[in-house]
Amino acid sequence: MSGELARAAEVLAAATKVAMACHVNPDTDALGSMLGLSIYLRSRGIETVCSFGNEPFDLPRWAEGLPGREALVQPKEFPKEPAVMVTCDTASMNRLGSLAANATKAGALIWIDHHVSNDGLGTIALVDPAASSTCEMVYRLVRTMGGELPAEAAMCLYAGLVTDTGRFQYQAVRPETLRVAADLREHPFDHARLAQALYEDNGAAYLKLLGTALNRLTLEPDSDLVWTYLTQADLAEAGVHPSETDDVIDVVRTARETDVAAVFKQQRDGRFKVSLRSRGGHDLSAVASTFGGGGHRLAAGYTSPHGLAEAVERLKSALLGEQP
Repeated sequence: MSGELARAAEVLAAATKVAMACHVNPDTDALGSMLGLSIYLRSRGIETVCSFGNEPFDLPRWAEGLPGREALVQPKEFPKEPAVMVTCDTASMNRLGSLAANATKAGALIWIDHHVSNDGLGTIALVDPAASSTCEMVYRLVRTMGGELPAEAAMCLYAGLVTDTGRFQYQAVRPETLRVAADLREHPFDHARLAQALYEDNGAAYLKLLGTALNRLTLEPDSDLVWTYLTQADLAEAGVHPSETDDVIDVVRTARETDVAAVFKQQRDGRFKVSLRSRGGHDLSAVASTFGGGGHRLAAGYTSPHGLAEAVERLKSALLGEQP
């Protein structure tokens, strides 16, 4: 990894402009790592442009508290053939959405990620499945390049680090992870306000929608699964943006009766996005990969083209080791 870090640092240091993209429907680690690196590069006089391949191009509510958003552009404004491009927290090319075509035409493509299911793409692959987050990977890259890390960049990286580790609860947390967090906290940003924006900023409409999801909770003891679902009609009736429902899985996963928790969320095109969590008994990265998705052993996801009933049955079959 040290050799790849040095190569990436050399390419970025020599660049005058860097195009950056993270995965569609970005979480805090994806957006935090991208904006954190963007702020750092800008502090070194390097022009940056950032985006993600969503249509429509909507930012999650919590992202309003992150600095560096001035670098964000619509996917249609993203460079078609960037000389240097960086991807953040993206396990596969299709996770770039509409920006995948831009990535295939990049001169140098630096692929920064920590998913075990990563395809190993890019001309320079900074992929470490043992890392707690992509923000931790960006931190290593910044330290390799040297120089001062702006407080705004530290804030973005800390946000991704704290959320992707479940506030330092998950299996991927190592002593090194806590040392990175401590170093980032040395910088002057409002830690309490950031935590409030990330964890304590739910609207009453979301809480009611959460109640709807929990009321539908279904236990499947034979397949060691607990699951629920939300439809587009549910979101429309509640007036809740899809990105506001990302934490539903973190409530469902607390059910002690089963090892695996799943939330099926209907997308605008009718397909269901499936978020999976395990207490340790299943390799969810392997399960998700059978459906074209990926992630980590204990946290993964995919998008199902089937109706809800069939999507659930296929997941149950996969958890039982049967051909879905």
